[in-house]
Amino acid sequence: MKITFSKVLSGLAILLILVLIRPVGFILYTYLNDKEGQSKVQAGASQDASRLNKTRIDTIVKVMPGIARATQQISALIRQAKEEGKKISIAGAQHSMGGHSIYPDGIVLDMKTFHEMELDSSKQILRVGAGALWSEVIPYLDRYGKSVSVMQSNNSFSVGGSIGVNCHGWQCNAPPISSTVVSFHLMNAEGAVLNCSRTENAALFSLVLGGYGLFGVILDVNLKVVDNKNYTVHHYQIRSEDYLKEFQQLVKGDGKVEMAYGRINVNPDHFMEEAILSTYTIDPEQPEQLVSGNNYSSLRRAVFRGSANSSYGKNLRWKMEKMSGSVISGRKFSRNRLLNEGVEVFQNTDPDHTDILHEYFIPGAAVASFIKALKNVIPSHQVDLLNITVRNVMKDEDTYLAYANEEVFGFVMLFNQKKGAQQEKEMKELTQKLIDIAISLKGTYYLPYRLHATKEQLNQAYPAAESFFLLKKKYDPGLLFRNQFYEVYGR
Repeated sequence: MKITFSKVLSGLAILLILVLIRPVGFILYTYLNDKEGQSKVQAGASQDASRLNKTRIDTIVKVMPGIARATQQISALIRQAKEEGKKISIAGAQHSMGGHSIYPDGIVLDMKTFHEMELDSSKQILRVGAGALWSEVIPYLDRYGKSVSVMQSNNSFSVGGSIGVNCHGWQCNAPPISSTVVSFHLMNAEGAVLNCSRTENAALFSLVLGGYGLFGVILDVNLKVVDNKNYTVHHYQIRSEDYLKEFQQLVKGDGKVEMAYGRINVNPDHFMEEAILSTYTIDPEQPEQLVSGNNYSSLRRAVFRGSANSSYGKNLRWKMEKMSGSVISGRKFSRNRLLNEGVEVFQNTDPDHTDILHEYFIPGAAVASFIKALKNVIPSHQVDLLNITVRNVMKDEDTYLAYANEEVFGFVMLFNQKKGAQQEKEMKELTQKLIDIAISLKGTYYLPYRLHATKEQLNQAYPAAESFFLLKKKYDPGLLFRNQFYEVYGR
């Protein structure tokens, strides 16, 4: 039989179709079956990002815009709550996962409508209402050629919530957001407005940053900002056990890298043996003005959500991430474009499942040991791990409950969890085991997530926790500001 060139081409075309048909079909199936949206919380209840904390509350009060009106409104609300024997919890975007913004039968103070902004370009300081979301802040700063100094990897969080949990980001070699706070106005349990800084009401300044809303209502914040810059991205495929060595060489050894993060593979093939280290190096070109919209967000979402409860999906996603990293390396992005993406690109909208975050802060010398421990422990539990990212955080000099007492590497883990008592029990057991491992390596864990740690573990990871809660009673003797975090660990 004579083999013609056209037959060879036809054969190759058929082979290509056969190779592509499964991944394309899988991604298309995921896209078409993706849930449209999350179930709404019924009236008279409040919920947070865990979607496991639906709680009956008294009422939700939206803060009026404008500092004068807001101050008067919140002061009156404090008087009313005291007279009626009610408690107040403070809510922004409610992306914490342990009821930190909720108290049973309490008043929820919704800060999102309090989002005024004013930039002092000469001093590089932004005054911003605590309810403003980063998705509002970034476009505002972009108009002036400025950017946020330190924030999370997504723009869906409020400013007040971010400093209330003392977030960190992928701005490498930087302390948490507390380092960028110049001052803030706080309304305390007496309804008085206090200016808090490192020199004025310094004790409260330290307690409120990472204080989870227990010491009063943050009204507005003065934040240091930086110039918006252009970056060139580079992706490096490395062995996970070499993460620290590669980070020291590729990030620490290059003075032009300003943003960086790592991602460790979670697919069954070579579980946690590989990593991608992404660096963003200063580029001399002027950044382009920010435009709305995310590139390929539907495709990226389908690939990510397709990895939930699917070994094939996880393997496919990791292959695509490695391939796209090679394609994107060398491209340029503005700082604001990198920061201006919401959680909706990856967020779980399945009503029967939820996504749960963990984070553990590990000293550099113990990074390889922690990775090795994760490789052994996680597969022994019935959990669905979707993602692990790694970011370094420098020593925190400002907060009372500091999680970074030296340079640490934050391991952020995202789990897909079915809603149910057995799954919650399994996750709690895993969390406590991972916390013990982190503590044994002189590390800590992050407090905004599920309240699965024992009180003993909290005190081991945060030796200042006991005095923190005593100071809560000093500054708020009537325990007006309450949430579920306090109920579990503070009483």
